[in-house]
Amino acid sequence: MSPDEYCQQKTVQSGSSFYYSFLFLPPERRRAITALYAFCREVDDTVDDCTDESIARIKLAWWRAEVSNMYNGVGTHPVMQALQPHLAAYRLEEKHMQAIIDGMEMDLNQTRYLDFPAMKSYCWHVASVVGILSASIFGVTDVRTLEYAEKLGLAFQLTNIIRDVGEDARKGRIYLPVNELQQFGVTAADLLNARHSDKFESLMRFQVARASQAYDDAFALLPAQDRRAQRPGLMMAAIYRALLGEIERDNYHVLTQRISLTPVRKLWLAWKTYIRG
Repeated sequence: MSPDEYCQQKTVQSGSSFYYSFLFLPPERRRAITALYAFCREVDDTVDDCTDESIARIKLAWWRAEVSNMYNGVGTHPVMQALQPHLAAYRLEEKHMQAIIDGMEMDLNQTRYLDFPAMKSYCWHVASVVGILSASIFGVTDVRTLEYAEKLGLAFQLTNIIRDVGEDARKGRIYLPVNELQQFGVTAADLLNARHSDKFESLMRFQVARASQAYDDAFALLPAQDRRAQRPGLMMAAIYRALLGEIERDNYHVLTQRISLTPVRKLWLAWKTYIRG
């Protein structure tokens, strides 16, 4: 199996919505974004699938070294070998790759966030940086496009947090800010024990409104000349905003189930966005 094939398999197996936006890219850019996504999956799985924290830290340290090796042309992992040829072409900076690992390590260091600025810092490391790297691969002619990508990454991660509230709580992680839980009268125990209530719905209505505003703020930053190149991100935004709509229609029942869109609907939304340009 070649490095590119390994990354393709990793991406398909993840079942991520991002895969649908990759399908519309030219081959070279598709290989680059697939390798980047495979890297994100590898380091994320290092934390999620490892039950021993010390082992997870050792593995993340190995990935840090492997990223440095990749930038020196001697990466050994198939993902690094697949990504290395694209580093110069798309100006992918090592500091951003290392920042993703920093974000994964944050999950080992803390399971609660006091306020939104703290939560936003986490989102920047695990999602906004990925947005910046992805936008660079898609094509950038204006620096404002990177600002758009950073904000769009935040919107994506806020959506993920909303969708996965129950699943994350069962893992002992609560990303919703502590002061916002207090503001709406929702306790950590309510989340851990999946107690749905009017207070919880109000809390989630607030979270969805903030995520929706983040999408609007991102779109306002995207220069017209880069809009066509950035269609993959816009496809993902269409899918994720539709997901937010489904969560709202289901009255925010995210504590006991993981609301998702069907593959057919995701593909249709991606295709529609691609056609509209």
